[in-house]
Amino acid sequence: MSTTDRRRLVVVGASLAGLRAVEAARKAGFDGEIVLIGAEQHLPYDRPPLSKAFLEPADAGTPVPDHPVLRSEEMLISQLGVHLMLGTRATGLDTDRRVVVTAADDVAYDLLIIATGAGARELPGTQGISGVHSLRTLDDAIAVRAALDDGARTVVVGAGFIGSEVASTASKRGLAVTVVEAQPTPLVRAIGPVMGEAIASLHQRNGTALRCGVGVGRIESVGTAESRRVDSVVLEDGSTLPADLVVVGIGTAPAVGWLRDSPLTLENGIVCDETLWTGVEGIYAAGDVANWYNPLVARRQRLEHWTSAAEQGAAAARNAVDPNSARPYSTVPYFWSDWYDSRIQFVGITDADEVAVVDGDTDVAGRWVALYRTGDALAGALTVNGQADIMKYRAQIAKGTSWSDALRFAEKRRVLAAR
Repeated sequence: MSTTDRRRLVVVGASLAGLRAVEAARKAGFDGEIVLIGAEQHLPYDRPPLSKAFLEPADAGTPVPDHPVLRSEEMLISQLGVHLMLGTRATGLDTDRRVVVTAADDVAYDLLIIATGAGARELPGTQGISGVHSLRTLDDAIAVRAALDDGARTVVVGAGFIGSEVASTASKRGLAVTVVEAQPTPLVRAIGPVMGEAIASLHQRNGTALRCGVGVGRIESVGTAESRRVDSVVLEDGSTLPADLVVVGIGTAPAVGWLRDSPLTLENGIVCDETLWTGVEGIYAAGDVANWYNPLVARRQRLEHWTSAAEQGAAAARNAVDPNSARPYSTVPYFWSDWYDSRIQFVGITDADEVAVVDGDTDVAGRWVALYRTGDALAGALTVNGQADIMKYRAQIAKGTSWSDALRFAEKRRVLAAR
């Protein structure tokens, strides 16, 4: 005769990872109470469209498109049996009393999954200046979209994924846009310097001004002391870029400030083992905030990718609900980004000994494929408009394909694509 599980699962972070944790717990048969705490007022929503489709011009009569909600309130409450605490920020964690501290109340837990993600880094000296935005939340996206609708002269600080996607959308709208990147090329950390230079050509071919190797000196504003608005961006080389909108995409920091007084190990996120366990009884982490040991690449990683957030949320929930059967979570990292009419996709790791273009030509528009070698093994693959190829290489990395075998595989793919 079955009995009801009387444990309470608390998920902090109404994010993709948090939602997948809730869903996976129910799918695994957990029928105890589930509480989902989210700092934002919004239901869990999909973040990738915020810098892509959400910023596109709306159809006539539709001033702002619907935001990408992942699950309706009715489904969360009625079908998944979730107690929602939206607009509630976690401010502390007391593991002795087993409670999450919030401004509203203390929330007791038996099992806890932390999926608070990461917050956007701010450009120093821009607090209180309107027209300067990060793009991390739905509210950020609504503000950026409104500025683009008004035809804002746009400066994007940071040529990473978010910044470049915003620049692409602004360019499609016919707006003047300049991208400023302190590193020598875009995406140095994500795909390495060699391919970063090749990716830069996407901006150049689409008429977007790209300034690499120079940082921002200061933001100039106009108005009163009580109401300042951005007027221009002054770069470290002394040049000035007029701006009505500045979108800052200079990276993120894991949202762990509320955990400073807890016994969790905080080092570039929450340190976890291969099962996403934090080392404290009943507490797991998932998504952008989790710094976990990835057995597949034999290293510790903190990934800020949609795929890993979804997978980690589910894995953390399954392991939390049944720790005696906990399984390691391993993955070949995967991310994608849409710039102009091109899709950039990457699998694996980038700190390689060699990068080789095995298909296509990076000097011309179209499709191309580059492989990354570490030692004698295939470590990564980058494609532009190679949607038919990228998951093939992800599978090759997962099974430990040698470099020579990877090159032979690439040649077969190249011949196939040329037919």
